[in-house]
Amino acid sequence: MTRPNGIEAVQLTKRYGDRTVVQDLTFSVAPGSVTGFLGPNGAGKSTTMRMLLGLDAPTHGRAVIGGRPYAAHPAPLTEVGALLEARSIHPGRTARNHLLALAHTHGIPRSRVDEVIALTGLTDVAGRRVKGFSLGMGQRLGIAAALLGDPATLILDEPVNGLDPEGVLWIRTLLKSLAAEGRTVLVSSHLMSETALTADHLVIIGRGRLLADTTVEAFVRDAGTTAVKVVSPEASTLAALLGGPGVDFEQAAPGELLVRGTDSETVGRTAAAHGVPLYELTPVTASLEQAFMDLTHDAVEYQATPLEGAAA
Repeated sequence: MTRPNGIEAVQLTKRYGDRTVVQDLTFSVAPGSVTGFLGPNGAGKSTTMRMLLGLDAPTHGRAVIGGRPYAAHPAPLTEVGALLEARSIHPGRTARNHLLALAHTHGIPRSRVDEVIALTGLTDVAGRRVKGFSLGMGQRLGIAAALLGDPATLILDEPVNGLDPEGVLWIRTLLKSLAAEGRTVLVSSHLMSETALTADHLVIIGRGRLLADTTVEAFVRDAGTTAVKVVSPEASTLAALLGGPGVDFEQAAPGELLVRGTDSETVGRTAAAHGVPLYELTPVTASLEQAFMDLTHDAVEYQATPLEGAAA
């Protein structure tokens, strides 16, 4: 694929009256990898994606896809495939007719419609009216439309929403294969576990501002070690030896401790110095979900209050 690709947002700002939804947002999305676009509800993700696609005009700043603004592409479907509102389809049309209508606007051959129908698993329902589609079927149709023009860039908002486990695995495999072909893939999601399995890179925003632009590996690593798992027949003895200001223990099971406030090297040296046998000594790092929660804690628009007496 020789077409220029990639996404670049430069100082994107969007205001509605005196309310700023996106503020001086600058980031780029490179081809050849899946980039997760994350943020709490109200962070400005949907507004940013709409500005990338020319659906909302920025108050300030600019966005280009494949080297030019979306609206400047003479045949946008062949350059950028997008899924923002999967159900924004005329309910009286069949899935096939919806895709044929889109294809006709760009001179895309009928054979390509059949290809994306098969690719997204819609062959058996292609002749059914969209109004009878489940949420998952609607998502598949939206993804089929995004893929219709064989675009170099894909922008997908919550593509796994409504999909069953088989569908989630399918979209994960699809996104990775598209990135491996050299395409630019930007995907928003609320599912941290799925993002950890799918994305290579992360762009995280909160309250309309950039919070992180990094790889998944670096983001989780920089979140640090949250605990040290220790398994020993003399766990209580080791806990007494390690005890001190800032060091906490949690007995996960008989003979098993989760130690917080120190590192695995200190635990190992202490055990060796006092002849305490260790069956396991494992640093426990933060998950992507925990790292994300820690980063965005102060950027959450709404925070729930735990029920009185409920476990933390």
